[in-house]
Amino acid sequence: MVESVLKGIRVLDFSRIFAGPAATQVLGDLGAEIIKIEEPGRGDDARTFGVTETAMEEFGASPSFLALNRNKRSMVLDLKIPSARAVAADMAARCDVLVHNFRPGGMAKFGLDYETLAVANPRLVYCEFSAYGTEGPLSHLGANDVALQAHSGLMSITGESDRPAVRSGTAVIDLHASLGLVSAVLAALFHRERTGKGQRVETSLLLSGAHLMNYFYTEYWLDGTVRQRMGTANHLSVPNQAFPARDGSVIIIAPADDMWRRCAHALAPEKLDRPAFKTAFDRRQHRDELIAALTDVTRTMSCKELVDRLGAVKVNVSKVNDVGEAADDAQLAAIGGVVEQRMGERTLKSVQMPFAMSATPAVADLPPPRHGEHTDEILSEFGYDAAAIEALRAEEALGRA
Repeated sequence: MVESVLKGIRVLDFSRIFAGPAATQVLGDLGAEIIKIEEPGRGDDARTFGVTETAMEEFGASPSFLALNRNKRSMVLDLKIPSARAVAADMAARCDVLVHNFRPGGMAKFGLDYETLAVANPRLVYCEFSAYGTEGPLSHLGANDVALQAHSGLMSITGESDRPAVRSGTAVIDLHASLGLVSAVLAALFHRERTGKGQRVETSLLLSGAHLMNYFYTEYWLDGTVRQRMGTANHLSVPNQAFPARDGSVIIIAPADDMWRRCAHALAPEKLDRPAFKTAFDRRQHRDELIAALTDVTRTMSCKELVDRLGAVKVNVSKVNDVGEAADDAQLAAIGGVVEQRMGERTLKSVQMPFAMSATPAVADLPPPRHGEHTDEILSEFGYDAAAIEALRAEEALGRA
C-alpha cells in the first residue's frame, strides 16, 4: 500500500470560507490528518453559501463547502469559553501545523497566538492568513476575494474596454492564495525536518493578488504603463482572444509568426495570409483589421470544425465551454481530475488537487464532514474521557445543548 507524503502530519484547522479550507484540503489530499475546528451553531459560514435545498438535504452543506472540505474531520469549540480555549491550546501542543484566518490579533485574544503556542510546541508550523497582512495601515481590515480583486487592480483589467470593470467569475485570489499557503506549509515542514524547529508563516489576499498581477506591476514600475481591460484579448499578441463560431465561441492564440501562418492556411489563406499580418509586430499594428478578417472566417464554421482544423496544425485553440461542459469533459476525467466519494445514498463529485504525484498519489479517504460530526471522537483521541467531555459540554465549551 502506498504511503501518503504527509502521513503522520496533524493539522489543526481554524480556517473558514474559501482560501484556508482550500489549502487544508490539499494538505489532506496529501495524507495529512485535518482537524477542522468550527464554532457551535452555524459552523463554517461556507456551509450555507449559495446552498440549495437538494444540497442541504442530501449532503448537509452547500456546494461551496463540499468543494473544499474533503479529507477533514469536524469538531466544535466555542473559543469564547475558557475551557474550550484550554482544549485548543492542548491540541495545538500536539499538532504539527495550525492554520487560521482570523483578523490580525484575533487568535491572541484567545491565547492562541504563535508566541504563546510555540512555548509548548516549538516544532509547530503556525500559518496565519489575512486580507491585508499583519502590518501596515490596512492590516486591521477584513476583506474577501472580490475586494482584493478591486484593490489589487485585477478588476481594472477584467472586462470589455467600453464597459465597467467586472470581477472574475471565480474566487481566483482566494484559490491562488490557498496554493501559496500550501507551499509555505510544505517549505516550513521541510525546514523543520532539517532543524527541528517550527516557525510562523503568513500569507494574505493582498500578496496573492499582487502575485497574480506581477507582470503588470513590473511593467508599471519600469515605464509607467497602466494596462486597461481588453475583453478576452491580450496586448502581447494578436490573435489572442475569443472569436465567434456558428454555434458558440472559440479561443484562438497564435502569437508566433509560424503559428499564425499555420492558422491562416488552415482556415482561409486567401483572406488571412496578408503582408500586413506577416510578423508579430505587423499583427499588433493591424490588430483591428486582423480581428475583423479572422472573425469573418470563424463565424462561418462550427466550434468543432475550428478546433479540429487548428488543433491539427498545432495552433492553440479551445472551445469556450460552459460550466457543465467543462465539468463533464472527458479530458478532465482522463487525467484523474474528478474525485468521487460516497455520502449516504449519493456520490459526491469534486475536483482533484491541481497536481499529481507518481510515488505518493492523492487520497480521498473522507467525504466533507457534517458540522461537529467528530467532536467526541477527536477529543477521545487527545485523551479526554467521557467525564471530561461531558464537563466541557456542561460548560458549553462544545456549544449549547
